[in-house]
Amino acid sequence: MRNAVNDGVWSGTWVARRLGVELEGDERLTDLLGMALRRNPKRAHLLVSKVLGKHVPQSPAVVHGHGVRLGHRVRALLGDAEAARAVVLGYAETATGLGHSVADGLALAPYLHSTRRPVTGVTPAGGFEESHSHATSHLLLPEDPALLAGDGPLVLVDDEFSTGNTVLNTIRELHAHHPRDRYVVVALVDMRSAEDAAQLDRFAAGIGARVDLVAAASGSVRLPEGVLEKGQALVAEHERADAAPGPVPGGEVRRVELGWPAGLPDGGRHGFTPAHRARLEAALPGMAARIADALPDGSRRVLVLGFEELMYAPLRLAAELERTVPAEVRYSTTTRSPVLAVDDPGYAIRTRLAFPAHDDPADGPGERYAYNVAGAGFDTVVAVVDSAADTPALHAPDGLLARLAAHAPHVLLAVVPAHEPHLPERPAMLPEPLRGPAFSSYAPDEVGWLLQDLSSVSLEAPTEEREEAVQNGGAHYAESLPVEYQPSERYQALFHAALDTSADRIARAVGVVTETVLTERGGTPVLVSLARAGTPVGVLMRRWAEQRYGVELPHYAVSIVRGRGIDANALRWLAAHHDPRDVVFVDGWTGKGAITRELAAAIEEFERAEGVTGFDPEIAVLADPGSCVRTYGTRDDFLIPSACLNSTVSGLISRTVLRADLVGPDDFHGAKFYRELADADVSVAFLDAISARFPEVRDEVDAAVKELLAEDRTPTWEGWRAVERISEEYGIHDVNLVKPGVGETTRVLLRRVPWKILAKAGAGADLDHVRLLAEQRGVPVEEVDDLPYTCVGLIHPKYTRGATGADGRAVNV
Repeated sequence: MRNAVNDGVWSGTWVARRLGVELEGDERLTDLLGMALRRNPKRAHLLVSKVLGKHVPQSPAVVHGHGVRLGHRVRALLGDAEAARAVVLGYAETATGLGHSVADGLALAPYLHSTRRPVTGVTPAGGFEESHSHATSHLLLPEDPALLAGDGPLVLVDDEFSTGNTVLNTIRELHAHHPRDRYVVVALVDMRSAEDAAQLDRFAAGIGARVDLVAAASGSVRLPEGVLEKGQALVAEHERADAAPGPVPGGEVRRVELGWPAGLPDGGRHGFTPAHRARLEAALPGMAARIADALPDGSRRVLVLGFEELMYAPLRLAAELERTVPAEVRYSTTTRSPVLAVDDPGYAIRTRLAFPAHDDPADGPGERYAYNVAGAGFDTVVAVVDSAADTPALHAPDGLLARLAAHAPHVLLAVVPAHEPHLPERPAMLPEPLRGPAFSSYAPDEVGWLLQDLSSVSLEAPTEEREEAVQNGGAHYAESLPVEYQPSERYQALFHAALDTSADRIARAVGVVTETVLTERGGTPVLVSLARAGTPVGVLMRRWAEQRYGVELPHYAVSIVRGRGIDANALRWLAAHHDPRDVVFVDGWTGKGAITRELAAAIEEFERAEGVTGFDPEIAVLADPGSCVRTYGTRDDFLIPSACLNSTVSGLISRTVLRADLVGPDDFHGAKFYRELADADVSVAFLDAISARFPEVRDEVDAAVKELLAEDRTPTWEGWRAVERISEEYGIHDVNLVKPGVGETTRVLLRRVPWKILAKAGAGADLDHVRLLAEQRGVPVEEVDDLPYTCVGLIHPKYTRGATGADGRAVNV
């Protein structure tokens, strides 16, 4: 049966002739499906997918590719905004890998598959019955119960959509607890009858939801009368001959260590997020290389054999192996499904290996099967199981490994750690990040905001009132928001001129800081920008990595508040979804380094309180004029146009808010989305203008990074010393009221009460917008010869409405 899949005979012919079963519909159906007989009293025939990787060994690239293409179609159907709110749900056991592959194609959504393996301590979020299956009960065991609690689209994935009853049962169960407006059903083949389709339409109308269907091919199965009885008779007739070819002397069995990343789920049984996918993508080449190194010399035909619900991890390992070794690599998995084997080119299941269950299943002991493995000419089989299934039964004389070794000269065992769900003691579940366009004007994949939406709350106060309250100790600056500055036509023209002038310079700085992070941090860094000035920089760094290397770095924005620290709930969420060691904090620029110190103190406190370690408080910035950090694009103090405006260059998001009556102990910090300013929004235009220059500056970036990595980049904190000197020299006596650098000076003019601006003598166009803002607000600009920054903004000390400066160096109190 060596060439069973390629004999040129349709692998459904045997069943079709003997039972009179016919496939009708798309011409592609016979390319996708064969047929076999079930050893099951509920149904006679089994449609056997040739591209699923369950019963028929297939190229892993073909298997994964079919799912990914279906996922692309779902994303196109939903649009990115809805896709980012979706959850993908696959069905155990047959479609766990297909559902995961669909989630890969969708890219923006987390994935969960049903399971028949209960896990102690994990409360089911739901369950349903699959009426025609040999094993009916499905459990839903997400690690985070909030995964299924949202109202975004639910994408349900099965290999075959036959009657639609399983989907109806699922939607009915979940909709009763968490109603949503939209469901998408995905299958390799849609084989429903007209009545089945009408039933789904009636059901959708009854619950007031839209249900779409996406399938690779569609058709129907025509079943003659009495087909079940005929099928049962055929099974009984051929049962005695249903055995694998005679065994050869036992092959060797060896173990290969994969180096599976710590904490990375083995699949979607408890949930698998886009962040998990990024970690897996980064680790796959190394794991596949370990398997390749363990293959015997001269291996020509290799099977990677997964294990029941564990389909996706073996599939991705097989695909990476196929890409890197000269051998022919095929992929399939073991199964619970009892099917008759008939060694005939016109039959889909040619051989059957039976062995005892080896994962201590909840439904007790029983037979398990590997189809089309014996007699297929594999010289090496790589069996991939999870650690829960690496039991004595697996290694027993009648176990799976022995059965494989009887038909292949070499067997490698690779064990993936079974994911142990983290069961938090905290009663509150943190929500998923907010994403555009529902929150911010950025694309949903560019940044996830670990914030809560306070758009409906009135938070703005006149600048003068805010300044007086803050300086008198009556309020913290993060408890309210300044009224958004609306730029004049003249100011907008300055912004666009500055952008055009500085785009190359910023692109170079983006490239330098990104390359430095990729070189020094390795793997797939998780960018966490400090909202909101850091967010455009984080998006640009993500774009650089994607454009140059095809790597999609996870990117989130979190709140940090001077005097209050970083949002601990955001850190908690990050630690639950990523390895803290992968997190790289990102900001726009440094001033005197207050936020650098704030972050270091906050991380230390978080680790002490939570027992979570690994976060590195080092900040990567575009510009470091204060010499406060090691990772930067430049140490020049120059105009970064994203500092010129407020929300209209930062995704229409306000600066962050932390107020006790709005932000509880289990909430993310808040922010507002100024949808009403969409006509003035230049956020995406700013990003596009910079990223368009990336190809032009690549060579300069490479040269600059080479030099930078060889330099001593130890922070000197000269900016802090300069601020202390200025604070005393001008009689302010409060370093928090001295804001050094172009970016910080611009902030002073846009949202504080400025007293005066110190400008470096001879500073040119970088300060055009500062001079204009100062003119509009009646603030003097004083040129200073020995200023270490291009400019410094001084906030009015001890401000009360009507206060005035006496001699420009002190304040009347």
